Amino acid sequence: MAILFVVALSLLADQAYEALREKRFDAAISLFLQAVEGKPGDGPLRKDLAYVYLKTGQPEAARDQFAEAWRLNPEDFQAALEYGFLCHETKRQAEALRVFDQVRRTASGSARETAEAAFKNIDGALAEQMARWRQAVEMEPANFSAHRELAELSEVRGDLAAAARHYQEAWRLKPAQRSLMLALGRVWRATGRTAEATAILLAASRGAEPRVAEEARELLPSRYPYVYEFRDALKLDPKNVNLHRELAFLLLAMGQKEGAIQEFERVLESEPGDLLSAAQLGFLRLEQGDAAAAMPLLERVLQGQDSELADRVRYMLKMPRAMRETAEEPRTKVSLEAKVFAERSFEKGYLYDAVRYYNIAHEKDPLDFDVMLKLGWTHNLLRNDRAAVPWFNLARRSPDAAVAKEAERAWRGLTASSESFRFSAWMFPIYSSRWRSAFSYAQVKAEWRLGRFPLLPYLSARFIGDSRGLTSASMPQALSESALILGGGLRTPVWKGLMGWAEAGNASGYRTGKHLPDYRGGVTVSRRFGRKLFHSISGDAVFVSRFNNDTLFYLQNRTGLRLGSRFECFWNNNLTRDVRGEGWANFAETGPGFAFRLPGQGVLSLSTLRGAYTKPQEGVRHANYFDLRAGLWYALTH
Repeated sequence: MAILFVVALSLLADQAYEALREKRFDAAISLFLQAVEGKPGDGPLRKDLAYVYLKTGQPEAARDQFAEAWRLNPEDFQAALEYGFLCHETKRQAEALRVFDQVRRTASGSARETAEAAFKNIDGALAEQMARWRQAVEMEPANFSAHRELAELSEVRGDLAAAARHYQEAWRLKPAQRSLMLALGRVWRATGRTAEATAILLAASRGAEPRVAEEARELLPSRYPYVYEFRDALKLDPKNVNLHRELAFLLLAMGQKEGAIQEFERVLESEPGDLLSAAQLGFLRLEQGDAAAAMPLLERVLQGQDSELADRVRYMLKMPRAMRETAEEPRTKVSLEAKVFAERSFEKGYLYDAVRYYNIAHEKDPLDFDVMLKLGWTHNLLRNDRAAVPWFNLARRSPDAAVAKEAERAWRGLTASSESFRFSAWMFPIYSSRWRSAFSYAQVKAEWRLGRFPLLPYLSARFIGDSRGLTSASMPQALSESALILGGGLRTPVWKGLMGWAEAGNASGYRTGKHLPDYRGGVTVSRRFGRKLFHSISGDAVFVSRFNNDTLFYLQNRTGLRLGSRFECFWNNNLTRDVRGEGWANFAETGPGFAFRLPGQGVLSLSTLRGAYTKPQEGVRHANYFDLRAGLWYALTH
């Protein structure tokens, strides 16, 4: 068990309760949140945080904490009731009914009675309202308000079939109210009518009401819609110009030009002033050789207000240079609408939509370096680094220093993993009080990426040495290999912290003067979990021919607390084993330590360790030991 980790959590919780007693509620919330992050499964801690949120007038935040506390302990009916009442208070009536219904069926005693009373109060009031609205519908079947109210009340009470029926009727009566499309899609989705739900949500997401469009996108699949889904959406919403336009460009991208022409024509029937659609349709007509149909469309663009689009038409029509120059005007500003939609899509995780909108924004203003940077990040998140690298490369030329710096860092990070040649070097000098010696480990490596070849070949020079050479025991032994090792090998790309490697070379002992063949290889893994409170693990399995063909296993665990951006303290738990059962290669260590991150790629560390050998030592070494170990890691990459 990591003592430091437990102590840090206990201190955070104590500080939170102290701040609560002193009525420093903001500080208490911050400390509770840190404690919960370190111990997310502590239900009582979450309940106490929820009550602090209530004291500060944050019912939504308190509701979410009570919900999580109840999830962690389904028998905690106090948390369940608090959650139910807060759902009712924050207008989540359907969830409140569900909670009270579940508690009254599973709890006993006062909790059951409270839940029963709350359920009857809420459900009874809803039933009375529904009875009045049903009467209104009977008297006037085309009563829009009655159908909408019945739909909402039925959804709250869980009668989704009735809710869908009344939402659909209300939408039929007032198709301009697109919020009804969102509600109908939500109910269809909940009842398993997936295809119909996708169609109507797609139509709602391409509407003119931004709030409805955003909420509809959240309910849609994360992928980009298929052509048949666009067509299904248009059957429900045939006058949706945005749907027709987007489908037209999708068909054009797929090479289905006839279908694209039909959709562009439908767009222009509804919106003759859509110059972009007019230009695209005009060019498609020109490709078909129908100049008579194309030229009126292109003339409309030339006479329109979009000077950039008009200039593009002049260029495509090969108009004289002077004529194009006289028509040029200052470039229009980047389309605010495209950037807004792109950023909203990015924030919601609709990355393919974000790419499309950022591309539109870039076409409007090719010198907007912020758009280039965001296109790079979006392609990167889509795991399309081949497309991301050129955008980062362009953005790092931005006159905005912050944009240029971020793009430069991203570009170097991606090109480092994809460039054909890479040079790296690292060193790790250590001082050990146990051995009263300094040790040094270093490597210089040059590696190549050969097209699609899955492995990376490299040449390497390793140095492994120490300042003493031999122990002072009755049977002196070497403290390190004391050698310079030249070799070549292959390694795998790093995947989720995992990498394999193998190399062959020659070791030259700088103390012995001997030259011996050296074959080594292994697997390494490294992962880190958490930010302020963290746990890191690194493991290696290494075969070394010069150690009598032995394979060694190293496991290092650090659990600790990060203080600021550079300093962290932690508790070490290390284990070393080998296949051949050598006495010197089987031991465990534990103890506190700290590390300080230096500028660049450097780390200064100090640990105090208590060690114990797990194999008999035959009098060569003490079975247990203390060690004060200081080290400096530094790396360079080019």
